[in-house]
Amino acid sequence: MRISTTIFLTDETITPVRLARELEQRGFGGLYLPEHTHIPVSRETPYPAGGELPREYGRTLDPFVALGQAAAVTERLLLGTGVTLLAQHDPIALAKQIATLDHLSGGRFTLGVGFGWNREEAADHGVAWPARRELGRERLDLMKALWAPEPTAYEGALGDSVRASEAWPKPAGGAPRILLGGAAGPKLFAQIAAQTDGWMPIGGRGLTESLPVLRTAWEAAGRDPKALQLVPYAVLPSPGKVAHYAELGCEEIVLQLPPGGEKEVLGVLDAYARYL
Repeated sequence: MRISTTIFLTDETITPVRLARELEQRGFGGLYLPEHTHIPVSRETPYPAGGELPREYGRTLDPFVALGQAAAVTERLLLGTGVTLLAQHDPIALAKQIATLDHLSGGRFTLGVGFGWNREEAADHGVAWPARRELGRERLDLMKALWAPEPTAYEGALGDSVRASEAWPKPAGGAPRILLGGAAGPKLFAQIAAQTDGWMPIGGRGLTESLPVLRTAWEAAGRDPKALQLVPYAVLPSPGKVAHYAELGCEEIVLQLPPGGEKEVLGVLDAYARYL
């Protein structure tokens, strides 16, 4: 099992370069970064975990810039987003960013995608909240058209389109690995089966009950049962949890690091070394 990590990197935390080097030297598998462009101060959307929104949400580094730094100082460390908020991006520009990062890193990038939770943040990007899932679906398809080996046009029902175009570089493997985050449910599972390589459930709770449902949706879509990837995300580990994920067939789990300075983060990596 590959042991990867995620962290809210900010202007106040350990740097991407120092963290990436430490992760690779210690034998960790990957680094995944979350995304928030901004957090409106006037906000009615509650923090999903309850209570006050943690400080780091409004201070996150751009994940693609930070992962570019991480890629430049490592050779084996996998790199990913957890998650990219698809509906908040120009998909043509995002497709170029992803392809460039995957190309320059030698195919080490995983695109974790999701729909977000902050209505005010999405609204500032012009996203109609009820349409965010379908908008994300269309933008992912548009990006895949730009990554296709031959110029391929795409026109979505919600207004996003691209002409058949020369669009290089291509991702190293034709397209990066794509994982969809979100709470278990029939709509999410149908989209995972239709568009992605697997599921990135936050925390990994309830997988014993939900995984068979996902497998049914996956196979009903004609997907190879062995190809489904399950990557529990933002996990606070224990020996029992890690063993449970292994029993479920997980080949990778992503452990949560604190949004702290070097001393704090490296201390947690020391504690997590037992799982490597």
